[in-house]
Amino acid sequence: MSDKNNTTDVFERGPENTAYAQYFVGQSYLNILNREGVFIGNVTFEPGCRNNWHIHKTDKGGGQILLCTSGNGWYQEWDKPARALRPGDVVHIPAGVKHWHGAAKDSWFSHLAVEVPGENGSNEWLEPVSDEDYEAL
Repeated sequence: MSDKNNTTDVFERGPENTAYAQYFVGQSYLNILNREGVFIGNVTFEPGCRNNWHIHKTDKGGGQILLCTSGNGWYQEWDKPARALRPGDVVHIPAGVKHWHGAAKDSWFSHLAVEVPGENGSNEWLEPVSDEDYEAL
C-alpha cells in the first residue's frame, strides 16, 4: 500500500497513536491487528519519531518481537550500540531488557510489534531517548 507520505507497507497505517503518545518523541500511528492470544500491532513512526526507553517485564516468559516491514529505523539496548533496521529485519527483545526503537531521521518506519506471552506482564516506560544521542546516530 502506498500513502501520501511515500511509504509502502503491507498493513494499514492506523490512526494517530494517542494512547501511548506520552511515551514517544514525535508522531506515531497504531493499527492493532490482533488482541487474541498474542497482541500484534502495526506501529508506524514519522521521520525522527522514536519511543522512550522501556522494559517489558514478566515473571516468566514474555518480551517482544519486532518484524520490520517498511522504511528505515533504529533499535538500541541500554549500554549497547544502536542497530539500523530495514524491511525484513527481525528483532527479538527478551523480557527485562531496557531498549527503544523508532524511525531514522529521514525515513518513515513501520514494524509489527508482537508481544510474547508471559506471566504477569507489564511495560515500564522510562525516559525519552535524548536528542543528543539520537542525533549522533
